[in-house]
Amino acid sequence: MSDRVRTVVEDTLANLELTYKEHGPGRYFVTLPGEKKLQTNCWLIEGDNSFAVEAFVCRRPDEAHEEVYRYLLRRNTTLYGVHYAIDKIGDIYLVGRIALESVTEAELDKLLGQVLEAADGDFNILLEIGFASSIKREWDWRVSRGESLANLQAFKHLIEPSNGEHRPVSDS
Repeated sequence: MSDRVRTVVEDTLANLELTYKEHGPGRYFVTLPGEKKLQTNCWLIEGDNSFAVEAFVCRRPDEAHEEVYRYLLRRNTTLYGVHYAIDKIGDIYLVGRIALESVTEAELDKLLGQVLEAADGDFNILLEIGFASSIKREWDWRVSRGESLANLQAFKHLIEPSNGEHRPVSDS
């Protein structure tokens, strides 16, 4: 790893107060804090001629694959420096690559900001599209057991009344 890139990466991560661990020369595992997606794990990797960012967003959708992938392709048109991609099993990532000469504190801040904005901002949308049935089953299971629905409140609009009756929407 070049001393310049190492200094830029470490200074940027320190200035942003981000938790990270170096995994060998030129490989950083960074945790970005979020709100909807509580954290996004991100790799920063220096290559021979480029600098890459890779972040896991969510696992392969259970359903509505075409709609999820259409959303991702459309979303790609509005992202800076990164784009959505899927791996061979269908898990969703944000990936990007810039020239080594482009690695500056300002550029790294923009890239990490874009990763966080996209992963956190799109997370619930991806869950709603690709995991709606699972969310509904989880809601029903929690209601049947009297469990808290607090972390499912963002999805209460997915729960349709059954037999014309209103289903309970508890904040507990």
